[in-house]
Amino acid sequence: MTIVLWLLVAVLIVVGLAGAVLPALPGVPMIFIGIWLAAWIDDYARIGIWTLSLLATLTLLSILIDIAASAVGAKRVGASPRAVWGALLGSVVGLFFGIPGLVIGPFVGAVLGELMAKRGLGQAAEVGMATWIGLLLGTIAKLAVSVTMLAVFVVAYWL
Repeated sequence: MTIVLWLLVAVLIVVGLAGAVLPALPGVPMIFIGIWLAAWIDDYARIGIWTLSLLATLTLLSILIDIAASAVGAKRVGASPRAVWGALLGSVVGLFFGIPGLVIGPFVGAVLGELMAKRGLGQAAEVGMATWIGLLLGTIAKLAVSVTMLAVFVVAYWL
């Protein structure tokens, strides 16, 4: 049974790493669950409450990064407050539509918000592109958080 559980840990972590890049999967939370399972298998002997608390904090940080990345990208090009809120709402709504929703949602939300603020189509398109750039940078940040979590896990487990 222990071997099956360790295989599940490996699957959760590998799929979680893929999910840090692919928007359809909750990557970083999957990594956290995999590491928590590893700690549980070992009866928390090597990975204790402090390590798990740090990893939970990093997981929450990655979720915030995921939601805020597109809005920050829009804000950087002088988007109206409506466009920033549109990007945020597009990100949240996009969660329910898989990969297309997560890619298109923030863009559409930012563009619609900018158009509602009575700005021109050119400005709205620029805000939409900045939103996508924010998503890209957010993905890079989530990947960095994922690698950091794995490094903490390795250090805590084997040292």
